[in-house]
Amino acid sequence: MPHPLYLVEQGSRLSKEGRRLVVSKDGETLAQVATVQVSQVLVFGNIQCTMPALHLLLAEGIDVILLSQSGAYLGRVVGAESGKGTLRVAQITTSRNLSDTLRIARRIVYGKIYNMRVLLMRYARRLERPVLREAADALQPLLPRCERTMTINSLLGVEGQATAIYFGVWKEMLQPPWTFERRVRRPPTDPVNVLLSFGYTILAQNMLSAIYAVGLDPYVGFLHQVDYNRASLAQDLIEEFRPLVVDSVVMRCLNNDLIRQEHFTHGDEETPLLLDDTGKRLFIRELEARLTQEFKHPESGETVNYRKAMLQQVQRLARALLNAGDPDYQPFLVR
Repeated sequence: MPHPLYLVEQGSRLSKEGRRLVVSKDGETLAQVATVQVSQVLVFGNIQCTMPALHLLLAEGIDVILLSQSGAYLGRVVGAESGKGTLRVAQITTSRNLSDTLRIARRIVYGKIYNMRVLLMRYARRLERPVLREAADALQPLLPRCERTMTINSLLGVEGQATAIYFGVWKEMLQPPWTFERRVRRPPTDPVNVLLSFGYTILAQNMLSAIYAVGLDPYVGFLHQVDYNRASLAQDLIEEFRPLVVDSVVMRCLNNDLIRQEHFTHGDEETPLLLDDTGKRLFIRELEARLTQEFKHPESGETVNYRKAMLQQVQRLARALLNAGDPDYQPFLVR
């Protein structure tokens, strides 16, 4: 099964030999991989990509994602887009219907809160800390509140309340020397927030690939409304997977001493704290292990991994959108 190719070595170069991709630096070959083994290429920072390599990637339908050295999304190079016009018309039509948009957005937020609660309950059992159980219990009444909201703004208020409860007890799950006070996004100012932001960026790129594969428009969302140059649909559909994939990996990396304080360096005012290349490789390794971890789908019983589950959720949304007047989207709920 193809996997993403992550390029993090600053000053390296991506070229091609036949149908193989070659990563090199200063005349030394760092890696070689056949294109059949690559699902997408993520380029972090100052890395060159030759035109022959780019042409090969586009011909093979392999997206190239450009990110800053810190992991901020810059852009994406893709081949010919899907011709599924009927599906995109259905998506746009649904997004303009306030009732249908709210119905889908409610399910997305429900899935996020449900899965955040599952993660807290798992740690409450593992660590035997009542405060985690109390936080999980506090999330429970917010689930039915999702279904009662009448506007996107009120739904976002419920989501914000749930997120504050959830991250409010993260310090109880982290082992020393790690601490955490609150979620800080732009820019992240501490190691935990750096890892969360970095992980969410990668998760969003995986979801974008699934969206392109199915033929939906990544810029037309439901919970996250249309905004210039924002892949709103990708941000919608990663909500259910944030706690299950990224958050669990961040906890694992920090609590198991896989990522250490020396993997972070001070940057500038725009990016005050950076994860170094070694830290990126370690985190990406653990994130890939999580994305490819096989499990029984909680509904179908099929053996899947998280990357396939994400694709299935995009397909599920597509089917809901084609069901005119009744977009019955069901979120991914883990047990």
